[in-house]
Amino acid sequence: MAALVEPPGARVPAGGGPMTTSSRIVIVGGGAGGLELATRLGRAAQKLPGVSILLIDKYPFHIWKPLFHEVASGSLDVDMDGVDYRAHAANNGFEFQLGTLRGLDRPSREVALEAICDQSGEVLVPPRCVNYDILVLAVGSVTNDFSVPGVREHCFTLDDTDQASRLHQRLFNAFLKIKASGAQGPLRVAIVGGGATGVELAAELYKTTDALQAYGFRSVNRNTLEVNVIEASDRLLGVLPEHISQKATKVLSRLGARIFTRVTVKAVDHEGVLVDDDTRIPADVVIWCAGVKCQKVLENIDGLTTNKLHQVVVDQNLRSIDDSAIYALGDCAACTLSDGALVPPRAQAAHQMANAVCRNIVRQLKNRPLVTFAYQDHGSLVSFADYNAVGVLAGLFKNDIFVEGGIAKYLWKV
Repeated sequence: MAALVEPPGARVPAGGGPMTTSSRIVIVGGGAGGLELATRLGRAAQKLPGVSILLIDKYPFHIWKPLFHEVASGSLDVDMDGVDYRAHAANNGFEFQLGTLRGLDRPSREVALEAICDQSGEVLVPPRCVNYDILVLAVGSVTNDFSVPGVREHCFTLDDTDQASRLHQRLFNAFLKIKASGAQGPLRVAIVGGGATGVELAAELYKTTDALQAYGFRSVNRNTLEVNVIEASDRLLGVLPEHISQKATKVLSRLGARIFTRVTVKAVDHEGVLVDDDTRIPADVVIWCAGVKCQKVLENIDGLTTNKLHQVVVDQNLRSIDDSAIYALGDCAACTLSDGALVPPRAQAAHQMANAVCRNIVRQLKNRPLVTFAYQDHGSLVSFADYNAVGVLAGLFKNDIFVEGGIAKYLWKV
């Protein structure tokens, strides 16, 4: 623990020029984009004398965020299926430290981190600062509650593995109670948000009831689960083609879920969800999957320009428009495309951004011109647990290609 803070290396000149001596690149956030960037830079740094890479994340392991719904349902085990950051770092030429972003001191080139505490609240490592020469913000996003009353108090979210694990425990306890009492339930679950996360979670919940039969939960079946999916727009998976939306509705309805579209949630309380026509949808468990925003800590952090979702505004090179030593990628970056739209908060965007940032940091270190980031939509895939999978492949062929069933499931897994 004594080596948590290292002395600063050389500084990036104001114009973003090359390093003259040792250079320390710090990546805050080990999600899909941050971990990939650390891996790429760690390997590249072997040919860049004096360059060191540090990845900081608040968890010691990585689970791909689009799979958090599987953690919640019990299909994935965090300890067994996660990527251990320290082991991965040792094998790929970078360093890892536990830490949660607290603030930023741009003049001193320091990232401020929260204290590390144990489960009882005892401080193990006090708040500290880490020096950087180039900083990459890759802290992802969190659920956007849109200031709806009761969401924070009464809803589960899937922002991190801790929340997903708590939801899993809540669901398991409910099914255990049904098993012990012999009651038929049902356990009433409301999922607010009909995007990919909400749709995939609904299917995973039904998969769980099917799987529990094999573990002695004889009284648990699909009839002991009532799932209501609530979507404000006119259909599920609104960003995807309509025929995929129709397929999703058909699959979930066949499993037993009820779909509510064009319904806006007004409030959430201990009895369920109150919607716009003052109808109450009763629920024992409410899971909020409606929209994302960035963490509050990023809001104008030390003078960096951010938008209303707290995303760091970056240029076409993915550098902050205010500081040439700071990059941002993934959900926490606001990058405007040539058509005026923002790069969407999707895993494939984080992957492409990580690749571009890696190239640009290496080029910056070598005093070469930076490359412009160009996002390419390769399509989307949605998995309904083991029941089905559908999607659209884009950008690979002249026309978009619809895929379904085993092929779609295979592509989703890889």
